[in-house]
Amino acid sequence: MTQYSDDRVQDQQPGLEHEMDPRPDYAPRYPGSGRMEGKVALITGGDSGIGRATAVLYAREGARVAILYKDEDRDAEDTLEAIRAEGSEGIAIRGDVGDRALCLSAVAETVERFGKLDVLVNNAAEQHAQDRFEDVSEDQMEATFRTNIFGQMFMVQAALPHLKEGAAIIGVTSVTAYRGQDLLIDYSATKGAILSFVRAMASKLADRGIRVNGVAPGPIWTPLIPASFPPDKVEDFGKSSTMGRPGQPNEVAPSLLFLACDDSSFMTGHVLHPDGGAAVAD
Repeated sequence: MTQYSDDRVQDQQPGLEHEMDPRPDYAPRYPGSGRMEGKVALITGGDSGIGRATAVLYAREGARVAILYKDEDRDAEDTLEAIRAEGSEGIAIRGDVGDRALCLSAVAETVERFGKLDVLVNNAAEQHAQDRFEDVSEDQMEATFRTNIFGQMFMVQAALPHLKEGAAIIGVTSVTAYRGQDLLIDYSATKGAILSFVRAMASKLADRGIRVNGVAPGPIWTPLIPASFPPDKVEDFGKSSTMGRPGQPNEVAPSLLFLACDDSSFMTGHVLHPDGGAAVAD
């Protein structure tokens, strides 16, 4: 399996985003204002999609950024180049968030390079569309849960010894946590688990001054979409949203910036919804 941006799919080649038409939009829309000045962030699934847009926006706002990615070297290097173009520093760490030892070493490498860790963004995930739930194999279920929810838990366990008062943890869940998706039943279940994990950790870490929040994107145009859905679903992707179109990665990244910086200093245990107008309840 090959991981793309915030999601991992089967039987695709690295750099799929270069073949997308139109290309996903990662570019921040506004000049930086120093909201992440001096901070260090670690973003899983940071090589493309929502992860890349967030990495570049954090860099523009003054953060140094580590990205963790599965094996898409070309995409990861593109993200590093974009971080450097913003005048910041970045590192790319290759590995699977479903491996607890790798999560520990990724955090250790980030802290060794940058001296600290202030923000953890748990964005990496995988999904596999299936028409019939009977065809969802045990191996697929285990892989999806290991990456999507175990990976977030492993990363939080690895990060906590390094996070100080004022730090932020952000879990990327999905609109599917609220309304399901009949082609992605196991994926939807993991996104619901992430929602509960965010709320439980927010309560657990409040007395340590560490905020835990989430973002639940709706249909977003990332390399995941053409890689994991049949062509007819890709053609109509996002058209059923209230806004009649899919969102772009740079329309989600500002929510992740808000939750990472002091603008959200009185928020924990909440989820933001850049979803094109889906009728869901936080």
